[in-house]
Amino acid sequence: MEITKARCLILACGNTLRGDDGIGPWLASWAEERFGGEAGVRVIASHQWSPDMAEDIASAETVLFVDCSLNQAPGEVLLRELAPAPLRPGLVTHHLGAPELLHTAQELFGSRPRRAFLLTVGAGSIELGEEFSDAVKAAQPEACAKVEETVVRLLAES
Repeated sequence: MEITKARCLILACGNTLRGDDGIGPWLASWAEERFGGEAGVRVIASHQWSPDMAEDIASAETVLFVDCSLNQAPGEVLLRELAPAPLRPGLVTHHLGAPELLHTAQELFGSRPRRAFLLTVGAGSIELGEEFSDAVKAAQPEACAKVEETVVRLLAES
């Protein structure tokens, strides 16, 4: 059986019960609504990225990973292109970063997306709760715009 490739896979992660960590699933929900009529767009949201997602990644033409980040200013929205990275020694195999997932897709299925991007939003708080910090609330329009322009660009290139 041949797997139909998604032209653009949006793969978001985060915990909606940990404040700003929920921005990934929130953006995934927004993207599902925005691109619901696009047959080539597929959206997956999960608490974390894991090796079982490698098949979805391998069968996609392009992928946009979405997550929060503790390594950037609260509310800062960053988009960067990714390349595969091999697993680091001692890396927990039930949770992988986006570059490691690209590598895993290539290793397991002999295929990976031709382009991959990571969009992150700086977290102000990942304390228990379902509310976003003020910084992440203020960043939501910019994050949505970045998701939209990236997906539209990737669809146009395919």
